[in-house]
Parts: sequence; C-alpha cells; structure tokens
Amino acid sequence: MNQLKTIMHDFTFQNPVRVHFGHEKLGLLGNELKQFGKRVLLTYGGGSIKKIGLYDRVVAAVKEAGLELFELGGIDPNPRIASVREGARLCKEHHIDVLLAVGGGSTIDCTKWIAAAACVDHDAWDFFDYDKWAPVNKALPIVSVLTLSATGSEMDSGGVISNPDTDDKRGRLSPLLFPKVSFLDPTLTYTVSPYQTACGSADIFSHLMEEYFTTGDPLYMIDTFIEGMMRTVVRYAPIAMREPDNYEARANLMWASSWAINGLVGCDKPQAWSCHPMEHELSAVYDITHGHGLAILSPRWLEYCMSDETLPKIAQFGINVFGIEPTMPQKEIAIRAIDALAHFLFDTLGLQRTLPEVGIVDETHFDSMAYKSVLPFKGKLPGFRPLTKEDVIEIYKMCMK
Repeated sequence: MNQLKTIMHDFTFQNPVRVHFGHEKLGLLGNELKQFGKRVLLTYGGGSIKKIGLYDRVVAAVKEAGLELFELGGIDPNPRIASVREGARLCKEHHIDVLLAVGGGSTIDCTKWIAAAACVDHDAWDFFDYDKWAPVNKALPIVSVLTLSATGSEMDSGGVISNPDTDDKRGRLSPLLFPKVSFLDPTLTYTVSPYQTACGSADIFSHLMEEYFTTGDPLYMIDTFIEGMMRTVVRYAPIAMREPDNYEARANLMWASSWAINGLVGCDKPQAWSCHPMEHELSAVYDITHGHGLAILSPRWLEYCMSDETLPKIAQFGINVFGIEPTMPQKEIAIRAIDALAHFLFDTLGLQRTLPEVGIVDETHFDSMAYKSVLPFKGKLPGFRPLTKEDVIEIYKMCMK
C-alpha cells in the first residue's frame, strides 16, 4: 500500500469574531453590547476619538441601548501593565459585564488583558511572567471599534503588554481573548496621520512576512493569498498617505490588517516569528513606535537570513510581490527583492531607516535585548533562519547604519 506524501502540516483553524465592516455599521453597536449585559467599560487611548467625534457617537449608542457606562482612557501606545491593572480594578469594582475597546491595536490589546485580569485574584503581570505563566481560564467579553489599521488585534486572540519596571514587552495568545464583535469602519481612519499610516502599513506587511518566510513546502494557496495582501499594502499605503480620506485605500488596508494575523495565513506555517520578538525588545527599552521598529529590522533580518536554503523563497517574494524580472540569477533576484522592500519602507513610506534616526544611538542594551528575544525559545529563535542571541545582536548592529 502506497504511503501518502504529506507536504501540508496538520492544523486547526477557528476565528469566532463577528465583523461589521463599513461606514454605516456603527448603528448596530448598542444591540451588540446588550447581548453581553448592562454594564460597559469603555477603553480608549489619548483622546483622539474625542477630537473626531467618535467618542460622542459611542457614548450615545451605549446610552440609547439603556446600558450603564464606565470609562478607562489614557491607554498608551505600547500599552502598559499599569493600565491593565487599573482596568481590572474598575471591572471588579463596578461589576462590568462587557468591555468596549475603541482605538487601535494598543487599546484593544490592553483591553484583552483587562478582560482576563478582571476574572482572577492574582496580579495581571502573572500572565506574562515566564516563571508563572498564569493560565487564562476566563475572560469578560470584548467588543472593539477599530480606528487604526495595523496590529490586527480586532480579529485575533493575542495582545502585547509592556512592563516599564522590568523593560519587558511580551505577547501572549488565548482563544478566550478573541473579541466577540469588531466594528471596522474605514472612515474612522481618515484622520490617522501619514506617519502612523506608514507605521501601521509596515506592521501589516511585517505580519505577512512573518508567516510567508518559511522553509519547507508551504501551501500554494496560502502563499498566493499572502502575496496578494502584500501587493495590496504596497499599492494602497502610499495612496492613503497622500489622500487620507480615500475610502478604497483605507478599506483595503483595514481588511488586510485583519486578515494578516487572524490565523488563516498562519496555517501550515511551522516556524516562529523573528522580527516581532526582536522589535518587542526595542520598543520595551526605547518606547519607539512598533511598526517603525519592524520597518527598520525587516530588510536587515531578511538580508541576514539569505543563504542557499532561503534564496528560493526570497526570490519568489521579489518576483510575485515587487515584480522583479524572473529570468535573472536567483541570488540577484533575492538581492533586488530586499532592496525593493527597503525602498518601499524607507522611500515610499518615508520611514527613517536606522536606529540612530529614531533615537537609539548606541549598543548599550543590545546584549540584554537579544537575550530576552530568544529566551522563550530556549536560546534559539526557530524562524526562517534559526537565530541565536549572537545573531540577533548582529541584526541590531546592521540597523545602526
């Protein structure tokens, strides 16, 4: 009897988030919240939702639904564990039934861990302490209203939290942390600045790269899906920066953001992410914008990964995403692919290309950051090319010039 040759890995895919997409969907907010209870905790960031009138619309919808509203504002980019602790305290004090996160990925990430921390007696950082790794057995329901296309947190089960006291920034997944409902209205991103649009687009692109660059025999359908989303970001990010109220551009970026990290393109991908663990250390220590850090790292990481084994995939990337002529030698295609990536990030999107340009002027923390980036993987990050602490230090050094 012939054995079936398996080139696809087994996987399980589930995404339970109900998405309302479009500029007329926010009218459903009150009814969606009501199904989870009467007491709502609204979470948001620095106040931009008030400037664009979204805060008033959300508050009106909550009150029209006859619900009781409580608030936690001031959630920072690279959200802090202090906000998680305060949110959990408010949930317990006011017997919150449902959390309403209005903002970008930082607000939604923070809200996810508030939802988990509200259901336990231990400190919220115990969820991220490698020695404790407290289980997530229960979480309050979450509804999100997205205002920035970047992290994809509106349709995934993870969240990243910073602890300034320990210079740590750590992410974690739990199926209990998927939002129950997410509202995606591209018009709510019209006021996002060109810089934040660029950083968000770099974040989306990096999510896709983390899933795309794998050795072995990935599923053709998934690769072509990723390549199509990459081309979508390349096409529409500069349009959104030039024409901030271009609905087509904003809608394409918003939907690409969700699908880049909602689990589908991660099916059949056995290897770990690489740039995100490295960047989390950069923004933990220096508090730089996450997407910008990823942009600086990504071309250098891909260059560092180039070898006889990885050349075919890098060349495929260059041909199918950036339209590089396929008749050239494979190594030349790969080199041009990395150059095209750098051109998109630094010239088209206008992001600064080195660490000194974003205020990281020396290598003081490189050793400790590199150590922490590989720590969860027992000292070797098993990505597209396996990376030791010394490898990560070299990539950080490449980003200095």
